[in-house]
Amino acid sequence: MAVEPEAARELAFDHRPVTDQSFENALEKARAGERLSVADGIELLTTGTGREGIDPDRKERVLEAADARRAEVVGEEVTFVANLNNNVTTACNTGCLFCNFKDSAHAFERDSGIEHPGFTKTPEESREIVADALDLGIYEVCSVSGLHPAFALDDEHLEMLRTADDRELNFEVPERYATDPGTYVEQMEAMSVGDVHLHSMTPEEAYHARRGTDWSYEEVYGRLADAGLDSVPGTAAEILVDEVREVICPGKIGTEEWIEAIEAAASVGLDTTATIMYGHVENEAHRAMHLKRIRDLQDRTGVITEFVPLSFVHRETPLYERGVVSGGASTDEDELMIAVSRLFLDNVENIQSSWVKYGDQQGLKMLSCGANDFMGTILSEEITKRAGGEYGEFRDVSDLVEMIASVGRVPVERSTDYRTKRRVELDGGPYGPKLGPKADGTPMAE
Repeated sequence: MAVEPEAARELAFDHRPVTDQSFENALEKARAGERLSVADGIELLTTGTGREGIDPDRKERVLEAADARRAEVVGEEVTFVANLNNNVTTACNTGCLFCNFKDSAHAFERDSGIEHPGFTKTPEESREIVADALDLGIYEVCSVSGLHPAFALDDEHLEMLRTADDRELNFEVPERYATDPGTYVEQMEAMSVGDVHLHSMTPEEAYHARRGTDWSYEEVYGRLADAGLDSVPGTAAEILVDEVREVICPGKIGTEEWIEAIEAAASVGLDTTATIMYGHVENEAHRAMHLKRIRDLQDRTGVITEFVPLSFVHRETPLYERGVVSGGASTDEDELMIAVSRLFLDNVENIQSSWVKYGDQQGLKMLSCGANDFMGTILSEEITKRAGGEYGEFRDVSDLVEMIASVGRVPVERSTDYRTKRRVELDGGPYGPKLGPKADGTPMAE
């Protein structure tokens, strides 16, 4: 059996990284392109459950298999997107133990007297931020926010919440706060500037946007799409195994409801992404089970454009501060997570390497472990930074092009949905985005 993190052993999870499969059999299946089982995934993630620790030679064989599969599926191109993060608010009462992005919503009340580093943006402010970024050449805005108690889906929902007599709904009237975030629909309309692609409203946010009603997720995502939403981030997934979610995010929706929300987004014509946030209390069995649930979901919907492994950044999080974890995933675990994602998810074409999570050097290494996408410009990264991330908030297109080319791969600018791509001609630069409505190749850093 592979050695588990101490915290995971103490939690006595039902699911353990132990199988009757052998590493060699699992690797042979992966090389042959056969569909892998959860047991196969566990063997590859652990490099064999009959030994302690990760075997370096076996790890390299897994990485080689994943890189070969990457070359077969997507070739030598490495994609990126010119995008902006515009997170609307840090106000949140959910209490996830892996997160330091949030600030207690009580601190945002008019008379709280509590100093805090958080923010809430009005729809007008969001619109101005996106409009300014469009002038720099971006063509995607990604927005993931805290669950502000004053947030409602739209005016109809807000009126229903005002008259509800249920203190469990996590609702407070907007007038109670120093800044009114508006409704989700108002924020979507505000951020839908020009032809920008709006990537927003995670399953957790969609749950918040239907609380206190009998509305389906289809109804919620339908109204949001009418307001300008183009695709849905598959974040808030963390680990799609409830025994893990009960430890790290007991206030969040469960696995089945997350899946239900993604299926609903698909049913109204919205593409989605999918993520895993690993390296905390979970073990390799949980990671493999998560991959299986994503693959099954893609079999049913076909709307997942990319899979994004997110390595847990521990430094400023409650899990670390309370001694539940002593650190995050190792570099070996990071590389195996990318590689096994490529081998296991035979129906998801694109695997992303996050320079925010891994840094530039290791992020580039992931491009030889099965990844083919190098994230984007971002312009303002707040979630990882507030958790103790050390790798910055912004990369110009020139940075991305030069880094990708430095490892012998072909830099390709792409749309959010990967349907539009443009190879970058390596003429010495400097380079800027060209796909967006106002993009003309001007470097964004200027």
